[in-house]
Amino acid sequence: MIINNNLKAKYWVTFFIVIFSIISIITLYSASISFSGNQIFSKQIIWYLIGFMIIFFTSNFNCKKILNISIILYGLINILLFLLLIFGTEINGSKCWFLIPGVGSFQPSEFAKIILILTNAKVFEWFSKKYPKRNFKDDVKLFLIIMLIAIIPSFLTFLEPDTGMVIIYFLISFVMLFAFGIRKSIFIVIIILILILIFTFLYYYFNYEDSFINTFGTSFFYRIDRLLDWSNKNGMQLTNAITAIKSAGIFGFGIGNTPIYIPESHTDFIFSVYASNFGLIGTIIFLAVLLAFDFTLFKLAEKTKDKNYRFIIIGFLAMIIYQQIQNISMNVGLLPITGITLPFISYGGSSLLSYILFIALIINYNKSIHDGV
Repeated sequence: MIINNNLKAKYWVTFFIVIFSIISIITLYSASISFSGNQIFSKQIIWYLIGFMIIFFTSNFNCKKILNISIILYGLINILLFLLLIFGTEINGSKCWFLIPGVGSFQPSEFAKIILILTNAKVFEWFSKKYPKRNFKDDVKLFLIIMLIAIIPSFLTFLEPDTGMVIIYFLISFVMLFAFGIRKSIFIVIIILILILIFTFLYYYFNYEDSFINTFGTSFFYRIDRLLDWSNKNGMQLTNAITAIKSAGIFGFGIGNTPIYIPESHTDFIFSVYASNFGLIGTIIFLAVLLAFDFTLFKLAEKTKDKNYRFIIIGFLAMIIYQQIQNISMNVGLLPITGITLPFISYGGSSLLSYILFIALIINYNKSIHDGV
């Protein structure tokens, strides 16, 4: 019965990806008609077609073997993140992308999230074998190892700069550690230390502005200033996004009709475009689809007896749920604008393909378990 339920969940996961592709393409079509350029939605179609081909052609591949090379992948992605600082193409003040002629841009940090999840799962597997009966000292050791794994790509990504991605790296690591079951007292101590650090940092920021700028630089000062100023609901992005959502009414303005200009409507503010097009009813349906997708993945993690598979799904869930909450909340003014996109919906070949590669891994890892591979 469990096997049948898991196989059904596999098809449900694929079904949700199809639904997301439709929503993404339609919404990007609306954004491109209004402001973003006609190539946006057509490129997204290509990325989705490539993604579905990946799912199809990896259907007989034993994805469990990927865990065995996760450490190698971790090393390679960190090398790419380092090279990005030297050879990356600067866009809007950030070096987050390699520009590939004839293909487009490639963002290594999107794939770093996925590789981080796999690396953590592999470390958990190794640690469980080496320390079958863990004590407090062993849990501290594991915590430090996982934090070190997160710090290296975080430091390189922070220099791009991309603060939002750094938050995701650490969130993934903390949630996976919590799921692994290390002692709660470690988290309590870490949370207290983080709060003290934040308080000290903000005190320095508010009371010694000139010294802060000299220490951290003007760019970092304004990044913090933007985060802290979100509650004032200032800025054209947020003002127009909220106006577009509020004015949409129950049924919205319809596909292709986004009467209010929203900067970055195809990435950070894609949710505002969707809400403007489909109104309150459409937004409720969309949120229900997101919850159903997340719940399906959660049930897969809950029912499996394979611990690696469970940790992989939990890491992925931590990532996408945070991005869903952060993106939608910043669109309606509940959270700061951090440049976090909406998974499977926002435009972006790197992010979309990284998510679909992981979905293929989840589906086919599940199949490998049932086939006894």
